[in-house]
Amino acid sequence: MIWGCVNTNKLSYRDTLALGFMTFAFFLGAGNLIFPPFIGFLAGKNMMLAMFGFLLTGVGLPLLALIAVAKSNGQVLGLLPKSISTLLSFLIFIIIGPAFAIPRTALVAYDIGFSPFLDEHVPEWSYWEIHFNLAQCLYTFVFFIAVLFFALSPGKLIDTIGKILTPILIILLLGLAISVIALPSIPLASAQGIYQLNPFTSGILQGYNTMDALGALVFGILLIDVLRQKGINKKSMQTYYLVRAALIAAMGLAFVYIALFYLGASSVGLEYQPSDGGQILTSYVTQHFHYIGLIILSMVVTIACLTTAVGALGACAEFFHEQLPRLSYTHYLIIFSIICSIITNVGLSTLITLSEPILRIIYPIAITIIIATFLTSQFAFPVLSHCLIVGVAFIFSCLDALAQLGVVLPFLSFIPLQSQQMTWLLPTVLIIIICLLIKKKCNLNFFSKK
Repeated sequence: MIWGCVNTNKLSYRDTLALGFMTFAFFLGAGNLIFPPFIGFLAGKNMMLAMFGFLLTGVGLPLLALIAVAKSNGQVLGLLPKSISTLLSFLIFIIIGPAFAIPRTALVAYDIGFSPFLDEHVPEWSYWEIHFNLAQCLYTFVFFIAVLFFALSPGKLIDTIGKILTPILIILLLGLAISVIALPSIPLASAQGIYQLNPFTSGILQGYNTMDALGALVFGILLIDVLRQKGINKKSMQTYYLVRAALIAAMGLAFVYIALFYLGASSVGLEYQPSDGGQILTSYVTQHFHYIGLIILSMVVTIACLTTAVGALGACAEFFHEQLPRLSYTHYLIIFSIICSIITNVGLSTLITLSEPILRIIYPIAITIIIATFLTSQFAFPVLSHCLIVGVAFIFSCLDALAQLGVVLPFLSFIPLQSQQMTWLLPTVLIIIICLLIKKKCNLNFFSKK
């Protein structure tokens, strides 16, 4: 039994806090730990602008997504045509599941939580001219066995994550954050690359890489199911508790991000140019806390990545079982675990590079769906409005994805923010305004209901 009596119509403060902790743990995964310190390192003196942009998409957007899920009773895609909503659902689950997010958790856990304890020369083997790191292969194999074990027992998962693992994780992160504040400050270096001219919009785009807004659309539905299991069946009460869980998670994420941004921005004078935030974290902890610090950091990263992987794997397996019931929930868990183990061998930097163009497309769509959910009651024709808004966002986000891939589109240079790969923003805002201005007398009753 989870959190005591199931027959109550409300949660205790302890249960509400546990729900918030569980939500925080599901979000705090690989991207949340590696991107903030790296952005802070590159942004330097422009850290505040970059951090504020990152917090908008890394904290504010997942918070709004969870509230939108509660507001729509889990039907955020409900006003889109069935074929489109189903396709978007599959894409979101694949992205936050076996394609990118789950393999990334294992890679970050390996890079930060395990590889620093290895010798510099790690044996490799090759097959068809593809090189594999043996230690990484073995580690990720064991990692996904552990993920599979927890995902097979979702009741144990909620109780273990919400009441045991997350408090430990928060204590360890709190210690890291206090050390960042307490240790002597170092003058910030000058900004590098894109953070010299566009730190704010660059921070917004880097917030896409956390994939938390996509995860919120999934985890929000899971949280509603958890509340129903607790006897919270009234929609208003589900919204009440989900909003509080979201606020707890958002405050925790913001706290972690701010500390990691400052850690990265103050990590000047490294002997090498880091390629990701994991190297910055490891260097910082090694410098100030030596071997004991590395052990603690390993625990933080492993717990964070494990909980996120378990939540995402369980959500994906449940979704695919509901949509394609020929295979059981357990079968999908096993299949996705094997797929993730294989994909991890491409390496962290390659995985991030492959994911960025896809996130340039899917994230604006998710943002517009969230906004449209809050405005649904204001639209005279909700179905038409949702279709138009998502369609415009999709078209222009595809252009941003092409720009991310290096395709030059000079004929779009007149659109504001095009050079910063946010071409989709102004056209989408304009179509939202148009949809709000359309009145019932336009005689579009065909679109007024699904």
